[in-house]
Amino acid sequence: MKEWLEHTMKNENYRLLIGLVLFLLSVLVLTLVHRFITHHLKARALKTATKVDDVIIDLLKVPILWIGVGILVNLFNETILKESKYANFISDINTIFLIITVGWLLIKGVRLIFYILRQRLDIQSENNLVARQNLTRMKIFEGIIVGLITFLIVAICLMTFEKVRALGVSLLTSAGIAGIIVGLAAQKSIGAVLAGIQIAITQPIRIDDVVVVEGEWGRIEEITLTYVVVKIWDERRLVLPVTYFMEKPFQNWTRSTSTILGTVFLYVDYSLPVEALRNKLTELLQTHPKWDRRVANIQVTDTKQNYKELRVLLSGMNSSVNWDLRVDIREKLIDYINSEYPGSFVRTRLETLDNK
Repeated sequence: MKEWLEHTMKNENYRLLIGLVLFLLSVLVLTLVHRFITHHLKARALKTATKVDDVIIDLLKVPILWIGVGILVNLFNETILKESKYANFISDINTIFLIITVGWLLIKGVRLIFYILRQRLDIQSENNLVARQNLTRMKIFEGIIVGLITFLIVAICLMTFEKVRALGVSLLTSAGIAGIIVGLAAQKSIGAVLAGIQIAITQPIRIDDVVVVEGEWGRIEEITLTYVVVKIWDERRLVLPVTYFMEKPFQNWTRSTSTILGTVFLYVDYSLPVEALRNKLTELLQTHPKWDRRVANIQVTDTKQNYKELRVLLSGMNSSVNWDLRVDIREKLIDYINSEYPGSFVRTRLETLDNK
């Protein structure tokens, strides 16, 4: 038996076959153990009040398994396949595999840290300005860190090859020319990234800000290093380059506070008494849940040949609430005028002269 085993191990094909079978069995055992431990940890995590432990398990379970497989590959390569002609190739591939896995683990760790930090922000409250500022910074800097880790991992993987290293040294001698060419070619891309970093620091816009861009009213839904997504009121998405918000004017209705003034215009006959309408407005707003009790007024803002223009000024805690308040008050004032002062809206008078 001993002689047969020694003879078998000297044969490269048999040794590779045995090594492959043992490796697959080891991976199977590792996968079963990993699944058992993960299932056990998930069951315990479900019993806790916080969701952080659930997120940790979901983020780290796959990278940890990959690291375990990489260690097994290295172990079998250094023992059973050490004298094989494929040993160096498998070693290089496994090194790249482990580097990518570690990079993935780092990225998962970064996302986990930012997830925990985001859980401490209360975005749903009415006075959420500071929370939205911090959320915007987190979103952008998370993208920057993930991008840097990805770049470093790719660079390290390429440097594992001798030919690539030699190519890098030769290119280094012409770095000045290459830098100019790359700089000109990637000018807009670099400008977009720098604009994204600038937005993270200066914050002309933030997550959930109410803005008017390109004639559309909406909220900032997503901010990345290169583009911004605006969720328009009718559920459409307007995607704009991040440089747009650094180069073009736009309206930000929640820059420092979410409170806002809204207007309702009425065009009525000169015979309508404005003071009666003011009293009715006060009556309507006393019990209205959407009025924040700051501003409510009616003024005659213009006069024309056939009518006068009334501006109803109303305040609200935010633009959405103010919109609902304005449409409701507009409806009730129109009904009141039609009921109490019929015929008081704009009309064209025709007079006939009797022939004598």
